[in-house]
Amino acid sequence: MTTTAAATPEVRRPPAVRALSGLLATTAVVCVAVEVLNWWYAPEAGVGLSVRTGWALLRSLGFLLLIGHVRRGRAAARPFGLILTVTTIFAVGRLIVPRQGTPPLPGLLGFGLLSGLCLAVVWLLYRSPVVAEHLVRQPGRLVFDRQGITWQESAPRRPAVAGWLLTARVATFTYSPLMLVPALVAIGAIFDGRLAFVPAVAVWLAAGFAVSYVVLFCAFFLLRGKRWARVVLVVVTVAVLLVDLPLCWALLGPDGLVRDGGPLLAAAALALYALWRAGRTARRADADPGLAGRPA
Repeated sequence: MTTTAAATPEVRRPPAVRALSGLLATTAVVCVAVEVLNWWYAPEAGVGLSVRTGWALLRSLGFLLLIGHVRRGRAAARPFGLILTVTTIFAVGRLIVPRQGTPPLPGLLGFGLLSGLCLAVVWLLYRSPVVAEHLVRQPGRLVFDRQGITWQESAPRRPAVAGWLLTARVATFTYSPLMLVPALVAIGAIFDGRLAFVPAVAVWLAAGFAVSYVVLFCAFFLLRGKRWARVVLVVVTVAVLLVDLPLCWALLGPDGLVRDGGPLLAAAALALYALWRAGRTARRADADPGLAGRPA
């Protein structure tokens, strides 16, 4: 038995795809610059600002990962790019607004530039026909046959709802980090002597880690068309909001509710909408099998 690898021919990418890759690289650079600029102008650099800035910086790596998906023509690049840009706007926006007073002009200008770049990324991902034709490849898998072991692209079983299922999966994957970031910010209050926060922060951290495992388990069956996985993810989404938003209000105040609850609320809304669209498309496909092969 021989082991072979699927050869990927060198194909010159269309100009729109190359432009999207350059735009993503520019967005990553601007994201870092705006965060450094905000850190420079921030009147106070406490634990909360440090944690939030560190999390925002990690998003720059997300744009680099998205460039790889785009260059390889992965279908998952579209939902990944959507949730990444939306939550980036929230993550950087909450750093620009100070607790008191007005935001500095350089920070506002940088945030405006970053928002424009993120909107341009979403427009290219979802409105450019050339990019849409390029982002069609699915994740590969090992295939055992008479020729040996090969790594081949695996098409989804239900292509009609694959796009919305991928969007829901990516959105729900953000629940855990979006819960852990404010929980880590709340640890700063414990260091300031508010020991009464210890049980609540411990529950918050435990819930954030538990959600990651539940979402990972459900996402595996979600892409395989299991209806119960959609139902469980809806319940998880509601539970996450019921846990995270009250804790943000109680431990971090109205400021923390806006800064940390807002991004989670946006991700939850996108996930619920994607699950609803996927469920509606699945019901239509069951009622009319001829619709199963059409895009959602």
